[in-house]
Amino acid sequence: MALLGCTSWISGQTSTDSLSYQLETAATAGGGDFAPLWFSANRYGLSSVQPNSVWLSAGMRYDKKMKHHWKLQTGIELATGYGLTQEFILQQAYAGIAWRCLQLSIGSKERKPLIKDLYLSSGALIEEGNARPIPQVRAEIENYVAVPGTKNWLWFKGHFSYGIFTDGNWQEEHARSQSRTYVKNTLYHSKSAMFKVGNTEKRPWDIEIGLLVSSQFAGDQYQWNTETQQWDVFNMPAGFKDFIKMILPTQGGNDTPNGDQVNVAGNYIGSWNAAFSYYWHDWKFRIYYEHMFEDESQMFMQYGRWKDGHIGLEVTCPDNPWVSKLLWEGLATKDQTGPILFDGFVQSLPDHQISACDDYYNNYFYQSWQHWGMGMGNPLLPGPIYNRNGSMMFRSNRVRSNHFGICGNPTNEWSYRILLSEARHWGTYNNPFDNIKRQFSSLYEVNYHPVQLPGWNFSASLGLDRGTLLGNNTAGMITIKKEGWLWKK
Repeated sequence: MALLGCTSWISGQTSTDSLSYQLETAATAGGGDFAPLWFSANRYGLSSVQPNSVWLSAGMRYDKKMKHHWKLQTGIELATGYGLTQEFILQQAYAGIAWRCLQLSIGSKERKPLIKDLYLSSGALIEEGNARPIPQVRAEIENYVAVPGTKNWLWFKGHFSYGIFTDGNWQEEHARSQSRTYVKNTLYHSKSAMFKVGNTEKRPWDIEIGLLVSSQFAGDQYQWNTETQQWDVFNMPAGFKDFIKMILPTQGGNDTPNGDQVNVAGNYIGSWNAAFSYYWHDWKFRIYYEHMFEDESQMFMQYGRWKDGHIGLEVTCPDNPWVSKLLWEGLATKDQTGPILFDGFVQSLPDHQISACDDYYNNYFYQSWQHWGMGMGNPLLPGPIYNRNGSMMFRSNRVRSNHFGICGNPTNEWSYRILLSEARHWGTYNNPFDNIKRQFSSLYEVNYHPVQLPGWNFSASLGLDRGTLLGNNTAGMITIKKEGWLWKK
């Protein structure tokens, strides 16, 4: 039976045959050890952590609607510049086909988080727009579709994908010169299932809830052996059965490290996502929560109440010239199921299951949940690209933070955005900081999109960071963007 209520694959697209383009350039100049955090975070990795940088990107997208509800979409985006992780970057390159709401695509594509708005949010905990896209084969229902027979009260969306990390050579360059462990040829798996309950035509509310699970598997680990003064290489298995094992967590075989044999094969990471929206006249109030887990630890409540998570409150205001949306988010990752409170090794307690010291985003084999140095989760936990010592691990994953966002459209040509974030860092359980490190990060952005120049957008931004984790950084950024149609039928 065909699903009913499928939305258009291309949001806002009404043409049957179109070719669009986008050109964008940005320049950053400032002082400090790094660029301000919000100059590089949540920009899909197409940015620089250097205080001075410049880049140019160009992209094209082709959309075609065909008979019998079939659709086709392809796109490509290239970038180059100074201060980037590569001289030339293939940011996006994808092709996909859809029938009604069912989609199948292949390639690298920038995708939105499940329940968060990256324009104001600090970002999701597992997958969002902080790192470069991962090339993948992906089957999905991208937007909510009404489940037949529920009279538009129950909705569903989800995805299932396999891909490959493309940053092996960058890891080698970053880590090898300082004899740090790194991994190449890592594979990727991700899946999600999100449900929404509510019919806003009859009741002014809706509830969303669902699960996202991702993993790293296969890959080749390079570790420096101080005794032999050579690199030891461990090759994780990558056969057909290993792809199947990623669907449900399964213990590794004899050809995997001991950690995978007593736990699960690969590096599993996931989150529960929930949101409640209430509509009152022209107002919209939304509260959401994301709970992160590593492997099976903290996936459920077998270890007590959840102490870690990401909560947000978002208010969309009625049409007015000053404030369009307000947002607050609180983030806590300090507990991590608690420390391991015993002397000795796990093997010395064979009759007990030890699940603690989860070490979010870090992994003994794959090093960390990152791509091209940028963390794939929330950027308030800075990724290994910030490590001067070549380490591929997150320096601090025990964090508590508050984040505020506000935006508005004073006129039909001018808009603004302000992001304010404060975070306290404790390091990791294995390598705690001697003192709590505090970091304040902020962004002040003004956009001008002149009516007389359709498709043009000019942006001026000020970034200001103060703290003891990433240091004191101040910079300005100018961005010019042009988008339009080469043809549209």
